[in-house]
Amino acid sequence: MLRVAIIGSSGYTGGELARLLCNHPEVSITAATSRQYDGKPLSEVYPHLRKRVDIICRNHSVEEIAALSDFVFCAVPHKTAMDIVPQLIEAGKKVVDLSADFRLQDISVYEKWYQKHNAPELVGMAAYGLPELYREKIRNARLVANPGCYVTAITLALAPLLQNGCIDISSIIADAKSGTSGAGRGAAVATLFCEVTDGFRAYKVGGNHRHIPEIEQNLSLVAGKPVTISFTPHLLPVSRGILSTIYADLIGDVDEAKLHRLYHEMYDDEFFMRILDHEQQPATQYVRGSNYCDIGLKIDSRTRRVVVTSAIDNIVKGASGQAVQNMNLMCGFAEETGLAQAPLFP
Repeated sequence: MLRVAIIGSSGYTGGELARLLCNHPEVSITAATSRQYDGKPLSEVYPHLRKRVDIICRNHSVEEIAALSDFVFCAVPHKTAMDIVPQLIEAGKKVVDLSADFRLQDISVYEKWYQKHNAPELVGMAAYGLPELYREKIRNARLVANPGCYVTAITLALAPLLQNGCIDISSIIADAKSGTSGAGRGAAVATLFCEVTDGFRAYKVGGNHRHIPEIEQNLSLVAGKPVTISFTPHLLPVSRGILSTIYADLIGDVDEAKLHRLYHEMYDDEFFMRILDHEQQPATQYVRGSNYCDIGLKIDSRTRRVVVTSAIDNIVKGASGQAVQNMNLMCGFAEETGLAQAPLFP
């Protein structure tokens, strides 16, 4: 059995990692760290894990984590991760980091949007953890940078169009809506029940969201040229899910049938990708609790724009599920192991 540690087990992504890993036939959770809940069972922090996860949360040192585990998920905030991950790599561990600390290839871009980087030497060795695009690099990696949730939804939705030169890359507009779990478990006025319920609002308007450089990095790599997008996130009064609606001007004489063929050619062999029929559209309730990404597309014949929609669960395919998918690749397990469950509905 692979011994697995979760650093930052009391956050939503840490709790979701525990939920997924307790059903994984090849792993055992041998460490779960939390300063706030040191000494308490993780099943008290997250009661849905009762009789499934019996690990006690501890405020372990990095040395203790390394001794207790073969593989580590680092589910702590940006900046904190870059102080921990180098020690784990030095200790010979394989790591999936769920923060942004190793996602951006250009250190100056990272420092512009986040803070000073303390471990730039690891950025070059980190594989970007989007398996549908970078599977072989992930297989051979010791460190994987798990993508952001908005980034995953938008990149997967646009990749076939960019790879085949079907859209004007200067015309991309992405409008995405996320459940409140994307803001984390820490108390904040903006995500209190009374602030969110019965309402719907945009935030970080005007190109200010930290996922933008990561989205543009991904899309530029797929397109083979620099891509700039307009991106506006919104907060939904729901706990889970991201629905992205993306608009772009078409190039050349293409129709919906051709676009659907391109998506099927790219994704039909991907276990977690589901391309919907012509008149169907994805919805967050149909991917809830799962590692699936649903994609729909339609051409607006009046404007000659394509409208691509994608839905994921932001803390599964958008975070912890994708992290487990990456672990499976890094450790030689079947990619869908522990993740093949159908979505929850209703």
